[in-house]
Amino acid sequence: MADKKLTKSSNKVIAGVCGGLAEYFGFDYTITRLAYALLSIFTAFAGVLIYIILWIVMPNKG
Repeated sequence: MADKKLTKSSNKVIAGVCGGLAEYFGFDYTITRLAYALLSIFTAFAGVLIYIILWIVMPNKG
């Protein structure tokens, strides 16, 4: 089994966080971004804080 690492994606819209999550879990980029946006809205924008934390913590692909 291949070693998968959670990294930022080169398919970036803002920082590559949603793209990286989509690559890691094998989901479509667009669906992942849409699900994140809806989740963020319905949790009183707590997703924005999570996104910023992931932006800082997730390493770049390389």
